[in-house]
Parts: sequence; C-alpha cells; structure tokens
Amino acid sequence: MSTLHTIPEGWAAAPDLLKNRTILVTGAANGIGRALVGAVAARGASTILLDKDVHGLEQAYDEIVAEGYPEPALYPLDLQGATADDYATLAATLEKEYSGLDGLVHNAAQLGALVPLANFENEMWFQTLQVNLNAPYLLTMACLGLMNMSADASIIFSSDTSGRQGKAYWGAYGVSKAGLEGFMQILADELEANTPIRVNSIDPGPVRTGLRRLAYPGENAATLNAPEDVVDPFLYLLGPDGKGITGKQFTIK
Repeated sequence: MSTLHTIPEGWAAAPDLLKNRTILVTGAANGIGRALVGAVAARGASTILLDKDVHGLEQAYDEIVAEGYPEPALYPLDLQGATADDYATLAATLEKEYSGLDGLVHNAAQLGALVPLANFENEMWFQTLQVNLNAPYLLTMACLGLMNMSADASIIFSSDTSGRQGKAYWGAYGVSKAGLEGFMQILADELEANTPIRVNSIDPGPVRTGLRRLAYPGENAATLNAPEDVVDPFLYLLGPDGKGITGKQFTIK
C-alpha cells in the first residue's frame, strides 16, 4: 500500500502563490470546490468554475468578484451526460481564451447509493461511475495538451478513504474512487519523465458538505471540518511549493 502524505507542518499559502496561473475546478458551485475556487482566486489565479449547478456557480462568481480577485470564468456542464465531444469543446474554448492550463482539480462527485452490491441498481452504478471516474478521465485527456503548455502543471483528484481501502456498502462510489487512485498513479508514472505535469490525490477527510450529509444523515455536522478548513493541501499541490511531487496520496487529518 502507498504511503500517505501530508503537507509540511506550518506551511501557509503566500498571497501571490498562484499568480499568473489558470486553474479549473469541477464541482465548483458548492462545498470543497466552492471554498477552493475562492482560495485559489485569492492567491492570484484565473479560475474556471465547472459545475451543473448554474445558480451556485453564479454565487461563487459574485463572491470572487466582490473580493476584487481575478474575474473567474463559468462553465456549466453536467458530467452525467457529457460526452467526449463536450470535453473537446471545453478544451478548445480554454485554448482560445487562455495560454494554457496550470491546474486541474477533479472535485465533483456523486454518492450513488450505500447498499450491498447485491442490491445495487445497474443504472445507478453506471451513472455514478460516469460522474466519478469516466468524466475525470475524459476531462483529463482533453486537457493534457493545454497542461503541456504550462511550465509547471498540477492535476489533483479528490479521493476518499473508501477508495484506498474497500468498505462494505460503498458500492459504485467506493469503486470509482479506487479507480481514480489507480488512474492517478498510472498517469503520474507516464507523465513524470517528459512533461511538466504532476498528478496527485487528496483525501480531505470528513468535511461539512452536501455529499457527506447524504452519506451520514445522523451525524453532527458541527464536529466536522468546514470546506474552508481543507483547502491548504490543494493550494500546496497547485502551487510552486509542490513542484516535483507526483504520484502521491495525500490525506487531511
């Protein structure tokens, strides 16, 4: 089993950590994604906010602009129904508007159902893997050319303990996260030698999000980290301090 990593103790993101970088975050309308795009923009990056929740995207946009940070771009897209052509169109749009892509954070996820595999519905299985595994694959492949234009690019997959050690009843969600971990490691190994792209995963731990509420409806949310509490490892790996780190599994305790 791979060693789990954490960022250096006492590390803090410099105010201009991500200046002149362009970073795309999926699932940017709510939860960790929304907190992350605000933190990324606050460190000087141009942000592309991708989500199916248009209202949430607009709220995130307003918050970033109100703070005087670089104006973000909104890209509404439902990963459930998106095709390879949709991702190719996104990449073409980014290439037209930006000089490259320096960061890609796969944060969007769908829980599916927490039931025994024997009771899992086939359609929900396909839908969950489409959002959690196929979409990150297709988006990553579409954006590799853009990321090769960067001098220092970073891909981050949001992970989960269920993807690093299988647990009963986590079904398609757990399988999809395990698939992402394997995808991360293979991609990191392939890209390390001859590209500027580094690839890692982060398990943010228990966080006060909508997905967490669905998974643990009886849990006291006040005992959990807020989304804003877990953004530092993402910032570390997106910025220059994380240069040279690839193929690693990070965890937030």
